[in-house]
Amino acid sequence: MRFPSELFTRYDESDDTLFYAFPRKVVHIDDGAIAALTERFAALLPARGVILDLMSSWRSHLPGSLQPARVVGLGMNAEEMADNPQLDKFVVHDLNREPRLPFDDAVFDAAVCTVSVQYLTRPLQVFADVRRVLRPGGVFIVAFSNRCFPTKAVAAWSAGSDAQRMALVTTYFEASGGWREITAWQRPVRRLFPAGGDPLYVVHASREPEAE
Repeated sequence: MRFPSELFTRYDESDDTLFYAFPRKVVHIDDGAIAALTERFAALLPARGVILDLMSSWRSHLPGSLQPARVVGLGMNAEEMADNPQLDKFVVHDLNREPRLPFDDAVFDAAVCTVSVQYLTRPLQVFADVRRVLRPGGVFIVAFSNRCFPTKAVAAWSAGSDAQRMALVTTYFEASGGWREITAWQRPVRRLFPAGGDPLYVVHASREPEAE
């Protein structure tokens, strides 16, 4: 499947390294959404696994009960990732310039991408390469809300509703191939109102096992 290239244009097409040169040590979803995300991670991530935090920052929101063997961050700002207490190692890498990940095949048990998928200009290549670095059966969890840096979000994201964004991420999995049990979830509305709060959406899938 091919997407029209204009779907992945952005208002600000300047070099991403300039935009991410300065650390932004803020969370991009509220406390309720963070708690819901941590619950989803606890339910979906394998205990004591090796985890890739894709498009990482200064917080990963992983549950303390997970006790991963190792967490590796890949992101755009070294200072942010150096301040992340859950990362054992991090790599500065621009996925929009080079969607191939700097890791060997089948080295991670799981991967997460939190509130950043909207910035990928070559998502199908990235999703396919996440599959490559996961072990068979490894899960890839993509979480997002309705917040973003609007000048860096791709057109397909900016023009869509939340439901359309869930469908878009689902299509990324389907079109990149090699995924099974693609599942979309959203934070129940009853937990948002009347108190309010950020919505949270999660789309996840597992790498298909190798053919025998």
